[in-house]
Formats: sequence, structure tokens, C-alpha cells
Amino acid sequence: MADKEKFPVVRFYFIITILLLALLGLIVRIIDLGVIERNFLVKQGAARSIREITIPSHRGMIVDRNGEPLAVSALVASIWINPQIFEITQSQFTKLAKILAYKSSVLKEKVYGDNGDKEFVYLKRGVPPEVAKQVLNLNIRGVFSQNEYKRYYPEAEVMAHVIGFTNIDDDGQEGLELAYQSWLKGIPGKMRVLKDRLGNIIENLAIIRKPQEGQNLMLSLDRRVQYLAYRELKDTVEKYKADSGSIVVLDVKTGEVIAMVNQPSYNPNNRNSVPINYFRNRAVTDLFEPGSTMKAFSIACALANGKFQPTTIINTNPGVLKIDDHQVYDDEHLNNGILTVTEVLKKSSNIGVAKMILSLPSDFLLNFLRNIGFGETTQSGFPGEGRGSLPNNLKWRPFVLATLSFGYSISTTPLQLAQAYAVIASSGLLRPISFLKLSQPSVSKEVLDPTVAKQMLKMLQTVLDIGGTGTRAHIPGYSAAGKTGTAYIAGPHGYYTDKYFSMFVGIAPVSDPELVVVVVIKNPRGSYYGGLVAAPVFAHVMEGALRILGVPQDET
Repeated sequence: MADKEKFPVVRFYFIITILLLALLGLIVRIIDLGVIERNFLVKQGAARSIREITIPSHRGMIVDRNGEPLAVSALVASIWINPQIFEITQSQFTKLAKILAYKSSVLKEKVYGDNGDKEFVYLKRGVPPEVAKQVLNLNIRGVFSQNEYKRYYPEAEVMAHVIGFTNIDDDGQEGLELAYQSWLKGIPGKMRVLKDRLGNIIENLAIIRKPQEGQNLMLSLDRRVQYLAYRELKDTVEKYKADSGSIVVLDVKTGEVIAMVNQPSYNPNNRNSVPINYFRNRAVTDLFEPGSTMKAFSIACALANGKFQPTTIINTNPGVLKIDDHQVYDDEHLNNGILTVTEVLKKSSNIGVAKMILSLPSDFLLNFLRNIGFGETTQSGFPGEGRGSLPNNLKWRPFVLATLSFGYSISTTPLQLAQAYAVIASSGLLRPISFLKLSQPSVSKEVLDPTVAKQMLKMLQTVLDIGGTGTRAHIPGYSAAGKTGTAYIAGPHGYYTDKYFSMFVGIAPVSDPELVVVVVIKNPRGSYYGGLVAAPVFAHVMEGALRILGVPQDET
């Protein structure tokens, strides 16, 4: 009986002991969590609720020389999900696919693909703000939107090759967008925010770093002249079913590029399915043999040597010049007979210019061309600019020297050719090329005797006179000078006999040169002479550009 009375007492004290031990454990745990582990737990809690988010920065605007916008950044949104908390009904899924213009299978792959332990997955980037609003109004758990900027190009394909474009992250990929990336690109800011368990921002805590907006860029290009050049080039390439074409309009007095266009072009606002070779700026990157446009420099070289004058007589009889095992002819195998140096240029005589250069020291022309700027970049800073090439020592290679004199065995770019003709137009001054509007002319270097430059300008003017090869380049109201060029296109096994470059390079007005215009048409079908294909394009572009820029007429 005593044992029965004793058992409830033992059980009572056992339970009390258990409860006291449990209470002690709780007290110890509270002390551990509230005192010993407090800092760790606070950090862990913050890590699960306090986040740093990016504040997008605005990329600098690109404008033409008159302040007209050429590249602007528009506010867009990007839709993303947190797969860890994402929940969606079939009805919401169908509506989401429709709003984002996705096929169900595509959206399903993005949402339920191999996301693993990710907490951030893009659904679609660069959507209009109103689209993002429609998505958020579906109230899908785990779906969010963030603001970004997307580049927009108002002039589309007209300015595409010079301006270039940016990628989805608004970083420059081509053209001046790439060349001036560090100048245009802003620095994103950082903000500390408090989020709830669903990832929604419930409080902005502090700005860690303010965003720095990108700086604007004013180009040397004139939007009006650019459009004029683009229209004329496109019409000509389509008319002659040419492979491609380029036009450069250069300011003689500053070295600024006033216009630069290429065909074929592309729309940088929609680059889907555009062949990658359409992206390059052919006027800066592509090399070609300049043909007879090079004769202006060969003759300038002969004048600079002092052995020749514009009136010096050159005998091109009997219409063929034998050099080693090769023969040189004039166009259509004509025998031009006795010519002055000026007439050699006017009639574009291969024999005449070859005889002049072969009578000079073997490396005289090579050094002269290097001094003018051939074989070097124009210092424009444009990505991928071609340097061109010149042959090596010509001492024992008279035929190569002869071909160099009339534009073969040398490669150049349209921009480089424009810079070289600007030397003649500016009385012998070589200026670096600029795609930016200059407050004052850049530092120039005299590379050609001013007297020779002025002689060449007058001689080039005769090319447009009756009997010259460039009569179709005449501009009503303005005096102009220039040179035609027609060159075979080089292939993998020598020159094609039915493919040509048609060219014209001109200067106007002659009384006070303002602009140089280079026109290069690759492989026109039908007519192919530079005087027939490229010269009229020069006339239209030069006349329009002079009128747009307000250059007064100098001829009645």
C-alpha cells in the first residue's frame, strides 16, 4: 500500500523535472539566439529581405552637327520571374503567352526549363512599359518587371553604318556606338531595398550609388546631306544592279565627315535576319584598287619632282607601251598620240602617266604616296578601319611601278581616298579625319607643295570639260574638279574581265574648295565606266550638299 502511495509522488517530481529541464533548454536557446548568435541571425534575416537593386542609367544621345537626334534611348521594361516562388494557373499562362507574343512551347521552356536553384530568370527584355503593365496586372506570383533603356535610331538605315548599334545590354557593338562606348555609356546606380517573402519591394532603404548618365555625342555628319547621299547611292546601285556602293562627303577645311553612306544597308532598329556582312561600314573598312583616280597623285608626284610641268609634252604613240614582257594600253586601245601632262590627266592616259613615273627614281612615287597618307589609317578612330597597302621596293619591278601609277598594285578605302584628294583641295595640307563636330580645325601637316596642289586643282578641272572623261560630273552654278576611275576587280585567280569598280572623286567649288565627294560603285551591270556610272552621282550629291550648306555659287 505504501508503494502505491509513493508512485504518484515520484511521477509528479519526474514530470516537474522534465518541465524544468525543458524550460531551462528554452532559456538557454533564447540566450543563444538573442545574445550569442544575434549578429549572425540579423545578417541572415537581412540577406533574405534586404536586397541591392540596379538603377538603370541613361545612355548618351548621338546627334548630328545641327543637333538633330540620330540615336536616343527609350525607357522599356524587362519581365523576369523568381522560379522559387513562381506560381501560375493555366488561364494566366495562356494570357501571359499572348501578351509576350510567345508560343506556349517557348514560354513553357523559359518558365519550366533548367532553372535549377535560380532566383532570377528573364522572360522577355525590352518590352514597352504598357506591355509590362499588362503582365503585372495578371497578378502572377513570382513575376516582376524592371526598367531598362533600349536604343532607338530615328534615321534607321540612312545612318546605320556610321552610328552602328548596341546590344540588349545597351553596349555599343558596331560603328560610333562602339568607338565611343565609354563616353556614351552611363554608370548604373545601386539602391538598397526591403522585399517581402514574395520578392516585392516594400521599402526603399538607401541609395548606395547614384546613376551617372552617359554623355551626349555631337557628330560632324549633316543629316540632310546624309539623306541626299543615301538616296542617290541607293538609286544608282539599284539602277545598275551593282553589288555594293559607298559615298563619302568630306569637309576640306576641317577634315570632318559630312556624310558617309553604303549600300546595301540595314535597319538597326530591327536586325532580325540581316546578313552579318551588311553591318560593316564599307567606306571605312573595305579595300579596293583605285584605278585612274590615282593618276592625280602620280602626276602631282611628277610635278613635285620638278621634271614635268602641266604643259610638258608626252608622246603616247603608238598607243601601246611595252614594259618587260607586258603591254600597257589606254582605254579601248586608243592611240592618243601627243599629249601635254594636263591632257594626260584629262584623257586618263595610262601610257602617258606610266611614262612620266618610269622616268623618275624608282621609289619616288612610293614615298610620295606614303607621305600623302596612303598605306596608313586616317586617324578617324572608326572601328575596323582599313589601312590600305602599298607595294614594297620597286627598284627592279618597272611593270609594277607602271601599274601603280594608274591605280593598281595599291589598295585604299573610300575614306582614305577622300582624305588624299582633300590634300589637293587644301593647298597641300593633310588633316586627320573626324566623325565629331570640331570647334576648330585639327592640326594639319603640309605634305604637298602648295603650288603643285593648285596646279593639280586646275588640271583636274579640265577633266570635266568637253573632251575629258568626267563631263557628266559638271555642276550648274559651281566650278568643280575631279577624276574618273574604272578598275578591274581582283579575284582569287587574277582579275575578272567582266567586273569593275566605277569611281569618281571630285572637289568643289574650285575657287574656294569646301567639299570632297568620293563615289565608289562595285560591279555595276551594263555600263561600268566611272564617267558614266559614278560621275552623275557625284554631280547630284555635290550640288545638293553645297546648296544645303549654303555655299555660294561661283559660276554663272
